[in-house]
Amino acid sequence: MIPDKNTPGKNNLAEKYGSFSLFDPEHFIRRVIKNWYWFVLMGLLGYGIYYIYNKYYAQRIYSSSLSLSISKNTASYFTPSQSINFIWGQDSNRDGVYLKKMILSRSHNEYLVNNLDLFVNYATKGAIKQTYLDKYDSPVFLVIDRTHLQQVNFPITLIPKGANTYEVQLPEEGRSTNLYNYNTEAFERINTYAQPKKTNISVGQWYTTPNFRFKLVKNPVKPSIELDNIIITLSTVNDAVNSIVNNIAVDFDKELPTIMIITKRGYNLNGTVQFLNTTVDELIKKRLRDQNVVDKNTSEYLAENLKAIRKKLDSASQKLNQVKITEGLFDVEGKDAKTVEKIATLEAKRADLLTKVNSLNAVRNSLATANLDRMISLNAAGIEDGMFNATVSDLKSLYAKRRELAQIYTPNSEPMREINRLINEASGNSQNSLRRYYAGYYDEINKINREISAAENQLIKLPEQQRRYFDVERGYNIIESTYNALLTKQAETDMRVQTSRSDLQVIDPAKNTGQGPIAPNVTKAKYTIIGGLLALPLLFLIIGELLDNKVRNIRELLSATRIPLLGVIGRNNYENNLTVLHQPKSSIAEAFRGIRSNLRFLYNEDGTSKVILVTSSVGGEGKTFASINIASVLALSGKKTILLGMDLRKPKIFGDFKINNKYGISNFLTGEVSMEQIINETAVPSLHVATSGPIPPNPSELLMSQRNIDFINQLRREYDFVILDSPPAGLVADSFELMKLADANVYVVRHEYTEKYMLKMITEKYHKHEVENLGLVYNDYLVNQGYGYDYGYGYGYGYGYFDEDKNYEEPTLVKLRNWLSKIFNRNS
Repeated sequence: MIPDKNTPGKNNLAEKYGSFSLFDPEHFIRRVIKNWYWFVLMGLLGYGIYYIYNKYYAQRIYSSSLSLSISKNTASYFTPSQSINFIWGQDSNRDGVYLKKMILSRSHNEYLVNNLDLFVNYATKGAIKQTYLDKYDSPVFLVIDRTHLQQVNFPITLIPKGANTYEVQLPEEGRSTNLYNYNTEAFERINTYAQPKKTNISVGQWYTTPNFRFKLVKNPVKPSIELDNIIITLSTVNDAVNSIVNNIAVDFDKELPTIMIITKRGYNLNGTVQFLNTTVDELIKKRLRDQNVVDKNTSEYLAENLKAIRKKLDSASQKLNQVKITEGLFDVEGKDAKTVEKIATLEAKRADLLTKVNSLNAVRNSLATANLDRMISLNAAGIEDGMFNATVSDLKSLYAKRRELAQIYTPNSEPMREINRLINEASGNSQNSLRRYYAGYYDEINKINREISAAENQLIKLPEQQRRYFDVERGYNIIESTYNALLTKQAETDMRVQTSRSDLQVIDPAKNTGQGPIAPNVTKAKYTIIGGLLALPLLFLIIGELLDNKVRNIRELLSATRIPLLGVIGRNNYENNLTVLHQPKSSIAEAFRGIRSNLRFLYNEDGTSKVILVTSSVGGEGKTFASINIASVLALSGKKTILLGMDLRKPKIFGDFKINNKYGISNFLTGEVSMEQIINETAVPSLHVATSGPIPPNPSELLMSQRNIDFINQLRREYDFVILDSPPAGLVADSFELMKLADANVYVVRHEYTEKYMLKMITEKYHKHEVENLGLVYNDYLVNQGYGYDYGYGYGYGYGYFDEDKNYEEPTLVKLRNWLSKIFNRNS
């Protein structure tokens, strides 16, 4: 940046200066690239952790599904109806919801656990990882003695020994005296016992210890893999049930709600498949039993009635035979055949109606006593009433709901009162339906009775002996008609039971198709582990970047301060600060020549001598280094120059020029010596140096004294340039007083050393015009661009321009670039 006395920033006082950005993206990217090896190391470490986790520790979880169709063509009292939906707010697929509840119910899964021994868990262990097995992956099954107490959650290791013999190993620690009873599903305590020894048992042989009694049964299906060990662990029935319920999901097809999709998760794919097919098979059997329970109740009811009617029929048959024998009558002479036939028909109808009334009585009694499990079919009463069936189904659901609520609420609570109201309402509806049927049947019976009485009046003229025979015969015919009607209904009922089909049908059974695990997500785990470890160095770098308050970017420095830049100085790798004098062909010497050229933009070229002050924020930023070399480059250009060591608190210049610091500026300002005594010549004839001298007790008073002002003015008259190596402006106020005497002020900022906040004060003073003719020098700047080192103006090495290029060797990337360039240029 070429400095300009009329920098636009100086006129914009409203703008906030000295504020650096909190985060420097460019420097952060450079820092990330510089620390690339950490990312490679973390990436390799993350992949190694992922590999070990995936191979030895990640426990795969598998899932299998089964689709089930629910038919709606059944009409059972115990199949939930649609009317209950409006009471409990369920969706239209009430039957499906009922089945879902059944599949997830404790009673159903407890039945499976106990009947299929699902509390026995199989696994095998490799060098590191334990793998869960399906029951049928094991060469033997473990069968417990339910009358014996068993220890749960205690691994039993079976080691194959050949010839259907296995060694039983139990852990040395962990024996418990609190054992589980599988019959009562409760724990019982026993006395302390000794550690069971390793024992070999054969298949079918009982193994008995205080905490176990079991035998091994050979798997009828030969497993596809051979196992070095089988680890078997027993769990409680409750734990097994909870494990099943927690890993089952039941959903419905979105397009067809009568299709149910049952999903089971588990550590073993074959285990989930086996469980789903088994549980649905048991569900279908139970569903069929529920569907047939009413017809079976009806069949039993009819059988009991047939048994009673049979006795009556036998008695009536004996009585009729006795009349025939005693009276010698086998028919009634002179009777009206049509009237007799009419009476027989009417009495058969009346017998059928009375049978239906008796069936209605049985239904009413079941409703009145809430004994719905003994309900018989309305078909026995000659009724086909879907609404009544729905009402009975609702009552059954309401009774079940009341039992659930009774475990939570008190009898007088609002939910209990509401459920009782709904039960009374449903019960009243069913009783009303029955009363209508009763009324209809009794009306028909009364009508038949009147018709029979009218017909009997036509037979009143018969002799008494014949009328007595006729009455006995009629009684027999009535009982026989009733018996035949009951036989017919029983045959119909038995036919329905025999031809009944479950309303559940498996569409797609669960199957092992080699589907992969659903969890854990090893891909996600891999990226999470690797990404997390890669984020660690990135996080440290971000924190370091946010906490790093040093100046690292020239562009940001100029944008924040709006102070002209005089030049950029590279890193000084020489023994002392006399770089311009000792290494005139170096890049640093060239940079100071550029600063010499730019200094003239800070003051007016009026031919008078100039005072140039050099300062910085704190010590160590290269203030003295810059002062010495600015003075040297001016003197080498033929200008008579004097360098003054005005930093009385920390003298330095004398060491570089090998001058005795016994007498210096501090002695002169106190009047101890004359001006001629403190001015020293150097190897450059036009360059003189006045060192600081001994450290005085009052440096500020001396620097701001009139004698010091007169001293500088006197030197101004004798020299072309007076260079002031002043104290750091960020530590003491001396420099700001001396700046008033200077024609140009040079402020040194050191790369990756100067704190950003230190520049705020000088920036504000500059833009408030409290400091005039100010320029920045950026010191110790060194950037590895990948194509060599860039000092100052970016000439770069490798071209023999500076002294540093003598031992320069091109980086590999530069060699590769140049080689590719030669090839493509040759081809073109």
